[in-house]
Order: sequence, then structure tokens, then C-alpha cells
Amino acid sequence: MTLGEAQADWRDWLKSERRLAAHTLIAYEHDVAGFLGFMTTYLGTAPTLEALAKLKPAEFRAWLAERSRQGMARSSTARAFSSVRSFFGFLDKRGLAHNASIGTIQTPKLPRSLPKALSERDMGELLDTDPAEKEREPWIDLRDSAVLLLLYGAGLRIGEALGLTKATVEGLLKAGQDTLSVTGKGNKTRLVPLLPQALDAIVAYRNACPWLKAARPDDAFFMGARGGALDPAIVQKRVRDIRRHLGLADSVTPHALRHSFATHLLGAGGDLRTIQELLGHASLSTTQRYTDVDSARLTAVYRNAHPRAKVR
Repeated sequence: MTLGEAQADWRDWLKSERRLAAHTLIAYEHDVAGFLGFMTTYLGTAPTLEALAKLKPAEFRAWLAERSRQGMARSSTARAFSSVRSFFGFLDKRGLAHNASIGTIQTPKLPRSLPKALSERDMGELLDTDPAEKEREPWIDLRDSAVLLLLYGAGLRIGEALGLTKATVEGLLKAGQDTLSVTGKGNKTRLVPLLPQALDAIVAYRNACPWLKAARPDDAFFMGARGGALDPAIVQKRVRDIRRHLGLADSVTPHALRHSFATHLLGAGGDLRTIQELLGHASLSTTQRYTDVDSARLTAVYRNAHPRAKVR
């Protein structure tokens, strides 16, 4: 088997067995292609499966050093190395190439970043603000309001919200249900409750959208101005416009609404296990980051309010 054939098999495995999303799959392929491209230059010839099996720690470190020299972010390098390690692990399991050296390599430790959540006041203003745009049709405003309420009110990822089909939402409304079935990362399905405001916003958009009536059941529920599936970039631009209008930080993105959903639930007494299920996190450790966010908020309140906290 050639290296190219092994790459193709790996891609098929990632798609069928790991069930990676399309954009994640592309990122994995890009990372491995970049690694192989570097090795072609470093070794002076295109690597084969046999050559990959013989790579020493120095070769892997040379690739990591080159990424650092090019100014690549540590988070990007960590992701790329994870992709390469996945590829080598696949080769090993299939008996195509065994390389023990890759297991000895450690990527730079990443700083533990905390989710950027909005205050409840800022969140309310964001949802209620409508930056004036003369050429926007009213149904588009209703659509954007419905999407943003799903991100904050139900904690959906932007891809999950825009991935909803007409059949899914129509079925929900027809049955009079207030719980939505969402397919997230790894094709895992979870149930999320919907706020009455979110349901009202969805109905208002559905009734006003000029394209939905003729749409097929498996078409996207949220549609663009010309009738196709709504592009995530449109939602990102909408949040960016509102952010600038309100003078909010650059960290306010569509994903920040999901972070705010979790942080506000935790602050109101929600337990981590429930929040984990609502967010669709595979690991509780991912959800536990929100305890740091809430602790930071409480510490700030303490330092600003307690009279003895100001004494040095």
C-alpha cells in the first residue's frame, strides 16, 4: 500500500468510524498534509510508509520548531500534532507503519483559557438590540432573533442551530413540544428544552420567511436572503454589528452566547451534570471550566464589595 492510499483509508475511517464533522475532517487532512510536506523538504524526498516508521524524535521536533519559527499559535500546533498522532496511530493499528518515537514527543502546554461569557445585562441588551439597516427585510430580523435565542436560550452551537431542518422544527411545533432533539459533535443526539421566547421567535420567523413554504422537509430551517441555507458567516456578522453598536468586547461572538448560557445556569444554581447534558459535552472536565468562570466572577464581586478586601 502507498502512503497516498493509507491517507485515503485514514480519511474514510475518520469519516465513518469517528464520524467527524466535515470541517474537522478537512482540518485533520490539512494538518497531516502540512506535516508530510515539511518532511518532504526535510528528508529531501517524499516520505513513504517505511520512511515514516523510521522517523526519529529529532524529525518530529524539527517540524514543531518550524511551526514555531513561522509564528504558528501553540493551540494550532497542538491541534496539528493531534492530527498527525491520529494518523500514525491509524497506521500502527492497520500494521502499515509503527513508530515509537512519536509517543515520546510532547507539545507545548497550552494556557487554560476560560469561556468568554457576557453579563446578564449585556446579554439582554444584545438580544434586544436591532442595529438599523435600511435594506433588511423584516423576516430577516425575525430569523436572526430566533437563531440568537437558540444559541443563548438553549446553548446550541451555531452549526447545530443552522443544521436544524424544516421537518425537525415543523414536527416540534406541530406536536406542541418544547424540547428539541439536537445532533451535535460526533453525531451525538441530545434533548434541550426551549424557552417560550425561543419558541415564539421560531414561529414568528417561520410565518414570515418567504422561502420556507416551498422548502423540502430536509432543507435547512434557517434560510438566507435568497432562499439557500443560512451561512454561519451571516450570523457572525450580525453579532459583530450588534457588538460594535453596543460597544462590547471583541470576544462577543455567537459562541459566547453558548458560553453565557452555561455560565448563567451555573450562577443560578444549575448542577454541572445537567449543564453537561444540555451542552452536549462528552467529558465533564470540559463543563467544569465554567466553575472557574463563576469563581472568577464571585472573587471580583468580593474584592469590590468587601470592606476588608481593599485594605493592604
